[in-house]
Amino acid sequence: MSIKQPYLMFLGDAPDQLAAKVASGVQMWRPDVCLGQYRLPGCQADLGLPDMTIAEAKAAGVETVVVGVANRGGVIPDSWRKSLVEAIEAGLDVASGLHTRLADIPEIAQAAADHGGALFDVRHPTRAFEVGHGERTPGKRLLTVGTDCSIGKMFTSLAIEKEMRARAMKVDFRATGQTGIFIVGDGVSVDAVVADFISGATEWLCPPNEPDHWDVIEGQGSLFHASFAGVSLGLLHGARADALVLCHEPTRTHMRGLPNHALPDLKAAIALNEQCGRLTNPDCRVVGVSVNTAALAEDQARACLDAVAAETGLPTVDAYRFGAGPLVDAL
Repeated sequence: MSIKQPYLMFLGDAPDQLAAKVASGVQMWRPDVCLGQYRLPGCQADLGLPDMTIAEAKAAGVETVVVGVANRGGVIPDSWRKSLVEAIEAGLDVASGLHTRLADIPEIAQAAADHGGALFDVRHPTRAFEVGHGERTPGKRLLTVGTDCSIGKMFTSLAIEKEMRARAMKVDFRATGQTGIFIVGDGVSVDAVVADFISGATEWLCPPNEPDHWDVIEGQGSLFHASFAGVSLGLLHGARADALVLCHEPTRTHMRGLPNHALPDLKAAIALNEQCGRLTNPDCRVVGVSVNTAALAEDQARACLDAVAAETGLPTVDAYRFGAGPLVDAL
């Protein structure tokens, strides 16, 4: 898959900033390729990029419109389609990480055929996978897990990889979701893999390697989230992780999208993730906690990190805000 850069980040009518987490992630980790944003009326997300029309984006040198919204169910609503067709007619490619395939929408597929535009459905694997075998192979693996979904697992994974590279360690970030794939250019969107093959796809993503090489695997969902726990469990089994980092957001009052479900206790989250991870690696354990403190002032954030460290007895950081050093030290 070769997605042309630079990008116009399509935010559609995103209802809040978190709904634009795909676009936010790409912008934060690859700001040099994000030239502008495209917002429909009612959009409540803002990346701080220049607002552009399709014509302005084309004139500015944009090559690909990236659908930067992650909505419930991963659908492309009717309200977006006219704008995406306009982009194709202007000579731009379109890339999406949603469950709905661009190529399955008649007017978008027809526009691409008529104007020679490329459509990239990065969420959908282009190869088959075996079922998982659960056998440990050479190399080391770290997986980020969470108390909830949309909580910072990708940011933590990328921050850990960045710190490891700064120390000249052997490391690769393994993307398991659409944003990570847009950032690094490859990976497997595991929530689009047939359930029986999630663990096998994760094993394929993390092949045998040198004994001191680390795969840092981007986590998905949460074992405690009624909607997404199946994907989280498949990742845990396929990762055969030596180390886990628990990710948490301290200001939430309930699981995202599930107002009647409370967030789990941190110690319970640590215990269950370790128990499940040990099916395929008996030595699997949580080595630290990464807390998403974006909603807190710095003094509040540091007090929160101290409290979590005292509660769990583990190194605790906001890996993106303050750096992942203590987590890498723990390895």
